[in-house]
Formats: sequence, structure tokens, C-alpha cells
Amino acid sequence: MNQTNSKTEDQIIDQLSIYMDDPQLNVWHLAILTAILSLGYRQKERHRIRVSRRKIMLLSHINTIPTYHKYFKQLQELGYIKYKPSYHPGYRSEVELNQKRLSMR
Repeated sequence: MNQTNSKTEDQIIDQLSIYMDDPQLNVWHLAILTAILSLGYRQKERHRIRVSRRKIMLLSHINTIPTYHKYFKQLQELGYIKYKPSYHPGYRSEVELNQKRLSMR
């Protein structure tokens, strides 16, 4: 494993630790955040991550759309993510991780 991958993995672990310390977040929030971080890692992106509902649901093991929407919306309201939808079928939506929210801890 090279130095760059190790640094990125350490950052992901740090972010997950911050998420787990927040008592407002439950297992569904954490599953969605972990799925988003996983997609970001694969894309070599840390801030703006291209996502699709289908991919997030698959990676987070959330099987119902209402459950996904409920917790995804709560993450936006809590300030963890900023969602930028794409209404074009050829372009994926983006999720931006709120770095200010992470640094408040």
C-alpha cells in the first residue's frame, strides 16, 4: 500500500469516528455516510462525491426507498452533507461532505 492510500484511509477512519461520536446519528445514518465515503474512496474524491440512490442503497444495505429518503434528508438537515441533484440521466448527482461540520467536533 502506498503513502497516499494510507493517508486517505486514515482520513476516512477519522471521519467515521466523528460520525460515530454524534448521538444524533443512528445505524441508518452511519450506513449512508459509510456508503458515501466508500464511493468517494473509489473515485479518489474527498469532498464532492458523485452518487446515485441505487448505489448508496446497495452499499448501505438499505432496502426501502422511504427509509433511504428519511435518513438521507436528516443528514442534510443535520449539516453533514449537501446534496446537489442532477436531473439529467447522463450525469450523477453529487454529495458534498460538510468539512465545517466535521471540524466542529
